[in-house]
Amino acid sequence: MKLTFTLTSLVCLLVTASMSFAQETEFKSIFDGKSLDGWRGDTEVWRVEDGAIVGETTADKTIKQNMFLVWDEGELDDFVLRLKFRISGTDRANSGIQVRSSQAENGAMAGYQADIDRSGKFIGIVYDERTGRGILAQRGQKATIDKEGKKKNEAIGKADELLTHINMDDWNEYVVTAKGNEITTQINGKTMSQVIDDQPDHFDRKGLLGLQLHVGPPMKIEFKDIELKRLPLANEQKKVVFIAGKPSHGRGQHEHNAGCLLMAECLDQAASKGELPVVTKVYQNGWPDDPTALDNADTVVVYCDGGGRHYLHAHGEEFEEIMRKGVGLVCIHYGVEVPKGMSGQRFLQWIGGYFETDWSVNPHWVAKFESLPKHPVTQGVQPFEINDEWYYHMRFSPEMSRVTPILSALPSADTLKRKDGPHSGNPAVRKAVLEDKQPQHLAWAFVRGDGVGRGFGFTGGHFHSNWQNDDFRKLVLNAIVWSAKVDVPGNGVASQTPSDEAMENNQDTPKRAPKKNANPKKQKK
Repeated sequence: MKLTFTLTSLVCLLVTASMSFAQETEFKSIFDGKSLDGWRGDTEVWRVEDGAIVGETTADKTIKQNMFLVWDEGELDDFVLRLKFRISGTDRANSGIQVRSSQAENGAMAGYQADIDRSGKFIGIVYDERTGRGILAQRGQKATIDKEGKKKNEAIGKADELLTHINMDDWNEYVVTAKGNEITTQINGKTMSQVIDDQPDHFDRKGLLGLQLHVGPPMKIEFKDIELKRLPLANEQKKVVFIAGKPSHGRGQHEHNAGCLLMAECLDQAASKGELPVVTKVYQNGWPDDPTALDNADTVVVYCDGGGRHYLHAHGEEFEEIMRKGVGLVCIHYGVEVPKGMSGQRFLQWIGGYFETDWSVNPHWVAKFESLPKHPVTQGVQPFEINDEWYYHMRFSPEMSRVTPILSALPSADTLKRKDGPHSGNPAVRKAVLEDKQPQHLAWAFVRGDGVGRGFGFTGGHFHSNWQNDDFRKLVLNAIVWSAKVDVPGNGVASQTPSDEAMENNQDTPKRAPKKNANPKKQKK
């Protein structure tokens, strides 16, 4: 057979290969082999020894319930987990690997478990810990669970034959893969079991990773070489990763954690109703410790302090690799400011604009948005006005190339009363506003030069209470969804107006209780 390549076809092949490579992620270690850093559990039964995590009970050190060591740096969604394990003790020795699970206050975990035991009865099966469903798929089985919870089993191997590939007295490699509603277990390269879970009240899209030490006779379980690989989400789902900054201002201001959690909850609620194909993850108080945090993100929302403290200033080079994959980026409030130079140039390429010192300004003022452009980000958003620390006179890409202004307003002269400084005034901004009466762009959408990635800048968000404004909130939710390449609903992303009580949740500084009069006799009648 003769093969003929044109220059065009060769270029297409190279581009396709490049895109496939860009979307592929690598395994990354989530256990340092030396300590339990990044893991939490009872150190009376969990320790590190000879490069392995060890969970052990003895005749003198027993447990009253199953104990778990939880990976504390992230959650699992779609992934491949690879590790080695060794179990010793009596035939009743039992353990397991919890994935996409939840944890109660008493430490007990519930959810999918890739089982381990020394007798050979349960090893390799998929079990549903503490949910009432029990064994989902035996070794050698593929189980399909329908919406009503009815299960259909198919043979994918012989349980006894598969057991011969497991060495009960030495190390074995366990691989657990989750893709959408499919959970697959493999030991030493052999597929042991598979579950396809369509039961909506039990199927978990994301959750915790944990290692189990089972109650019972003395036993020892060891895990080492623990590696995680993120997978692009199945079924056209999109992943939104929020990076929330540390506390920086007084109560009710720059509430990065509370704001990100609130927005994620709005998106999660819409997803649970089938209105949006999204999964969210919020990393609080700074840059994620999870080395895989951004590996399968479709968009990243950064709400944090800016300037020299901006996380994308410190991690610009590694984040550049994320941007090359076509991942979206949304920057909120102080998160649009980075230092001039390399970081500023990167922001021009990533989101089309940024706050530049001695050029941009940050006054508090009431911005009136009397009209909105037609754009997916503005769908369902009505004209509104609101008081915020609206930054303006941004540094945009030359000639506003690929930038679409979304929120624009003309600031009043009062916004330029402060003396000139890095954030408060300069001749250029005074001319633009006071002389030329140029409306200033306070939010904008951007499509990168490659046509693949999308960015969004939003200069509001100083006051936490502003998230109660339905149009303010909807605009940002729309922008997040748009940046992830999800079709924005015709009326925008629907979400309930947060109550005053809900707005108190997750703020960095707890609300002070009213002071009580120490001397009741002095209270007014």
